Amino acid sequence: MRGFGVEKVRRSLSRGSSRRPLHRLLSYSSATRPLAPSSSSPSSTSPPSLYSFGSTRSRFLSSAPVLGSPQPSASPMGHPASPPVSVETINPKVLKCEYAVRGEVVSIAQRLQQELKENPGTHPFDEILYCNIGNPQSLGQQPITFFREVLALCDHPSILDKSETQGLFSADAIERSWQILDQIPGRATGAYSHSQGIKGLRDTIAAGIEARDGYPANPDDIFLTDGASPAVHMMMQLLIRSENDGIFCPIPQYPLYSASIALHGGTLVPYFLDEATGWGLEVSELQKQLDDARSKGITVRALVVINPGNPTGQVLSADNQREIVDFCKKEGLVLLADEVYQENIYVPDKEFHSFKKIARSMGYGDKDIPLVSFQSVSKGYYGECGKRGGYMEVTGIDASVREQIYKVASVNLCSNISGQILASLVMNPPKVGDESYESYCAERDGILSSLARRAKMLEDAFNNLEGVTCNRAEGAMYLFPRIQLPKKAIKAAEAETTAPDNFYCRRLLKSTGIVVVPGSGFGQVPGTWHFRCTILPQEDKIPAVVSRLTEFHQAFMDEFSD
Repeated sequence: MRGFGVEKVRRSLSRGSSRRPLHRLLSYSSATRPLAPSSSSPSSTSPPSLYSFGSTRSRFLSSAPVLGSPQPSASPMGHPASPPVSVETINPKVLKCEYAVRGEVVSIAQRLQQELKENPGTHPFDEILYCNIGNPQSLGQQPITFFREVLALCDHPSILDKSETQGLFSADAIERSWQILDQIPGRATGAYSHSQGIKGLRDTIAAGIEARDGYPANPDDIFLTDGASPAVHMMMQLLIRSENDGIFCPIPQYPLYSASIALHGGTLVPYFLDEATGWGLEVSELQKQLDDARSKGITVRALVVINPGNPTGQVLSADNQREIVDFCKKEGLVLLADEVYQENIYVPDKEFHSFKKIARSMGYGDKDIPLVSFQSVSKGYYGECGKRGGYMEVTGIDASVREQIYKVASVNLCSNISGQILASLVMNPPKVGDESYESYCAERDGILSSLARRAKMLEDAFNNLEGVTCNRAEGAMYLFPRIQLPKKAIKAAEAETTAPDNFYCRRLLKSTGIVVVPGSGFGQVPGTWHFRCTILPQEDKIPAVVSRLTEFHQAFMDEFSD
């Protein structure tokens, strides 16, 4: 029957039937998938919708050639005159997109790692130390036992009823697994969920947010995502209509933001953090850059704040946060709060406050200021990067816009269920009286205290290097030291047509096996040079990192001394 149907279509096409046009024959496949996002020119009188749902006929006729129409010119051998896909013919927005933490230096590191594996002893080091990305478990951090017990039981619920399970798993992990499975359709982690995320898990996360902030949270405000990155992309897709729309981003910034703004066709509007004051965020700088952008015809839609900072590691004070909230309220900006490092605080005089908590404490209600906060299971003390779990809490946004966000989420069907479960566990870990509470606290506190010690050791090491200064590591997982490069080193970099900080990072890698990311990949004040280094190598390896780095740096400065 299937073959007969296909043959019938072919005969109809060959006869050139006017009774059943081609777009009618293909209407099912064309009409049941969403179109690509529409584009708009700066002169558009109204913003385009996220998706253009036109009639099947008009879409077909306007976007694809009809069979029998003239085809592209071909070579004498019958092949196309040029490749159908090339760098010149792909979306130029992709070419503008860059992501430094997995850029050139990392590519070189991966090649060196393969060479070490195939021919040990071919380099002056025996391993690659990846200090380029916040990927804790790849560097030996162990997952939280309670979290993994719950995930294992949810993925294989048939063992919940077995007697052996009682001896292998904690009682509260077993109980939590039953609770979660009761909320999942079909009790199957391999099933699709609601596109916004499993309702019961969103209830749990909302309760965790309320416990953290002391203000109510609505489960309907929460969208569960595959990590924080897809949530950021979703908001950029929602806010950016053309290159005339700008997004305020800190400089230095996490390159997810510059990359997503480029991919969605907007304009990055920078505001510079003040390195001299510990990477402070000055509202006067925001106002200056906002006025400048508006004078150039840019409509600034949103302000991105990363707190604790990435790559800079600072933690904003509550007073500074209040200034930022007032600024967004006054200027009509959406506040995009990247709060994925909220657990990573290493100094006693700083603490994390969510922007939602700050806004509510100032008397701003749900409808007074549009605020989107991002959280991820990849960071904190849990470091579950590969599980791809996270969420965004969307408040102060009209219900009609919320429907559009949900529509975009629906296009992706749903986020992965393991990540959804982990997000709920992160926001609702074991409590006092639970069997796992003491072991959970020991694992959590052990990881965080070790990270604090590692941060301090690396901070001190950088500040002991000639020509290097490094601000205090208050939070997150990174240090962003500034390096005064000799003029000869800058000229050598120019000869290799690369940025001076990239030149330094490549030389560091090839001499020591240490992978760091040049500051030019994050943005920096022109004429200054930095690199980002994670604090994630295991604590017993930090002395070796410091030793290798110190030896290399001294040799580098001697070689290129002015």
